[in-house]
Amino acid sequence: MESLYSNDEGVGMKGLLDTIHSPKDLKKLSSGQLKELCSEIRVRIIRTVASNGGHLASNLGVVELTVALHRVFNSEKDRIVWDVGHQSYTHKMLTGRGGRISTIRKKNGLSGFPNREESPYDPFTSGHSSTSISSALGLAEAKDLAGEDGYVVAVIGDGALTGGLAYEGLNNAGRFKKNFIVVLNDNKMSISRNVGSMARYLAKIRTEPSYFRIKGNVEKVLDQIPGIGKPMHHALTRTKAVMKQLMYNSTIFEDMGFYYYGPFDGHDVDKLIEVFTNVKSIEHPVLLHVITQKGRGYPFAEHNPDAFHGVSKFDIKTGKALSSGTSFSSSFGRFLCEFAEKDQRICGITAAMKSGTGLTEFAEKFSKRFFDIGIAEEHALTFCGGLATGGMLPVFAVYSSFLQRGYDQIIHDISLQKVKVVLAVDHAGIVGEDGQTHQGIFDAAYLSTIPGIAVYAPAYYDELKMCLRMALYESNGIAAVRYPRGGQLFRPYDFQPQGEPFDCYGDIKAKIVLVTYGRLFSFACLACSRLKQKNISVLIIKLNRICPVDSRAVKRAAAADMIFFFEEGITHGGIGEHFCYLLSQEEFSGKFYLRGVNGFVPQQTMGEGLASLGLDDNGMVQMILAGCAENDKKKT
Repeated sequence: MESLYSNDEGVGMKGLLDTIHSPKDLKKLSSGQLKELCSEIRVRIIRTVASNGGHLASNLGVVELTVALHRVFNSEKDRIVWDVGHQSYTHKMLTGRGGRISTIRKKNGLSGFPNREESPYDPFTSGHSSTSISSALGLAEAKDLAGEDGYVVAVIGDGALTGGLAYEGLNNAGRFKKNFIVVLNDNKMSISRNVGSMARYLAKIRTEPSYFRIKGNVEKVLDQIPGIGKPMHHALTRTKAVMKQLMYNSTIFEDMGFYYYGPFDGHDVDKLIEVFTNVKSIEHPVLLHVITQKGRGYPFAEHNPDAFHGVSKFDIKTGKALSSGTSFSSSFGRFLCEFAEKDQRICGITAAMKSGTGLTEFAEKFSKRFFDIGIAEEHALTFCGGLATGGMLPVFAVYSSFLQRGYDQIIHDISLQKVKVVLAVDHAGIVGEDGQTHQGIFDAAYLSTIPGIAVYAPAYYDELKMCLRMALYESNGIAAVRYPRGGQLFRPYDFQPQGEPFDCYGDIKAKIVLVTYGRLFSFACLACSRLKQKNISVLIIKLNRICPVDSRAVKRAAAADMIFFFEEGITHGGIGEHFCYLLSQEEFSGKFYLRGVNGFVPQQTMGEGLASLGLDDNGMVQMILAGCAENDKKKT
């Protein structure tokens, strides 16, 4: 068995995990061997995440749960759907991918989330929260319509239950006429601590499960009494509302049509196997409530699961990150605090991402003006609309990928209300290792369709502060400030932002213009330096406000012979296409070249992603050289 703190990476050491090539192999193991396997899995997860980065605490919390599921269910025909999917590392190791777990989150390696293209054991590609019940119900209905047997299990965390989609799924799943299993993985925490009524509700039923034990025992006994048992059971069912009121205040899950069982110890693999085996025989939707501990087996993660939810590479012995420093997220949090010190109207809002979006300090300093509304982005946006209508100045900090969920609310509950709300759009652009589901490549395109919105795209920390100030106090209505994951990149010594909607940098007389925004400006500067060595002069137009585009920037670009637009976002409907349209209004007669993102971007580092898309300095140089060569050929 691997040692957590050894330096030999387990070379030449074989354990039970190395004998698991498919879930079928689990059925050969004794109870003691299953527990040993769980320990090995934890060691492998810790070592892998320490080396690659990824999601640690959530994966450590579901080891026994995952082993029990795959032990009981036939994964060849049964389907297990993981909500979000960041807790699927054990699942991957048990389904033939254990030998590749060291490649997780790397280019051409295993995804950090379930992926249909990766394995037949991943029935639904996931990455966002609260989707498992709806997608699993669809799978169950499809099986039923096709006349296929097999079970469908949806695994969802307590944090994901704060999302409205989860309740929409529960409401419909409760009407399913056959076996349908929902496993509620209750670790008493979401990414940030759970808040609100659902957290309090789950806490209550954790401590008062007696009704369900009594109910189950009574019904079981009645069913075994010949002749009168069944009628009495039916009579009990008709009067259960009264009984519940007397013994326990019902559950929301039973009211939605589920049989509720639990809570159970999510780390007791033997008990879980027993429970899963029993509920397979119930021809009715079932919800199993399982209590787990995030970070289990690694003391640093147990004591501080928030910090070990999504982590970069770290030292196993100390639990400390191998790299740290200032980032756009931390800078945003610091700047927002500075503004909030002077403006009592400013409120900070997050959707269970207080730490991830840099709002920890704000929450401490301005607790009355800080709101963590849980994993519920749609609610967050409408809540912001209400705050703004009441005279406050809300700032919603959210990852670009998750903001997508609230498009309707941005339109209807903010823009239409003509109120001031600031969207701090973190992780905009290529985010790297989290892959397709988390890339922030759509926000610039869809936000630019919102009437009256102003969208800013800083490249550096001082510009972030400047753009945040303009969003708060110079924009008339809704405004967004989008910035990337990680830190700022190369900055020319002679570049100073002027606080305008756009900046010009380079040769002002050049007939070749490079237009870009955000951190791509750093690569543009490097590209222009390399082109200068080839006697090619370029002017860079850096858009600081990408929506609306300043007409002066368009007029300046229209004077060029060739324009190259580089965009770290989707091209269809993006800022580049809009810029091209504006150029046509200026009767631009030169050549326009556009490069951006044209599809989903697979996992890889940020640098690898930008390089593969031709959006780094090398890609820019090659595109401009090709354009110049094409232009010269036409002249001859």
